[in-house]
Amino acid sequence: MKRAPFNELIHRSGAFLLLLLPVLAIWEAAVRLELVPSFILPAPSSIWTALVRNAGLLLGTHLPATLEEVAIGCMMSVAGGILLGIGMHLSRTLEKALYPLIIISQTIPLIALSPIFIMWFGYSLWSKVAVVFLTAFFPVVVGVYDGLGKSRGAYQELLLTMGASRRQLLLKIGVPLALPSFFSGLKLTVVYCVIGATIGEWLGGTRGLGYYSRRMAGSLHSAEMFAAIALLSALGIALFLTVRLLEHQILKKRGTY
Repeated sequence: MKRAPFNELIHRSGAFLLLLLPVLAIWEAAVRLELVPSFILPAPSSIWTALVRNAGLLLGTHLPATLEEVAIGCMMSVAGGILLGIGMHLSRTLEKALYPLIIISQTIPLIALSPIFIMWFGYSLWSKVAVVFLTAFFPVVVGVYDGLGKSRGAYQELLLTMGASRRQLLLKIGVPLALPSFFSGLKLTVVYCVIGATIGEWLGGTRGLGYYSRRMAGSLHSAEMFAAIALLSALGIALFLTVRLLEHQILKKRGTY
């Protein structure tokens, strides 16, 4: 009998929780026994206290700013990635022209491009969105392109003999076969969006969890810095699990789950 998605998540998380709890306990003990300086690595209890103490600022000001950047950047990454992936699948010329550029875009350090985006867009939302897009669109492109490539085979030949058009090939074979690869790329993309937003805020932001963590690091408030990092991690995990649940709901009818 198949488990519900939430029950499956709990089942799979058992080993992780069994490992996490002793790690947190050892971490807490090491700081309390002064084996590790608290300004370098604060205790989990101190991080939790800082998170609760600054919840209004973190959850009311900085988290919404980061979420806005992530949401806009993610939508642009998904839309652009799907269009590029489909375009390269349908046109060999477009593939030869764009694929090298897409690869090159991933080899340029973002820390070098962020000042350029700030120069172009200023310290506005769009300088962070540009960093998010450049960070996150690549997995979607590759997932869509590789997934659509799986449609080249016996199914395609069968439909061609029945007089199917390119549009029908794409919708009847390409899209269904590409969905698993697309969701694999999307799960990476939503996590990369959080990373991109953090980098953008760290280098040129006035709001957001990345900006807050940089400001706290500069004043050696390590507990507050780790509280912001914990929220960023929780945000990435929540987005990943959301996509995982969406994947389960869409693909379960195809017998994948």
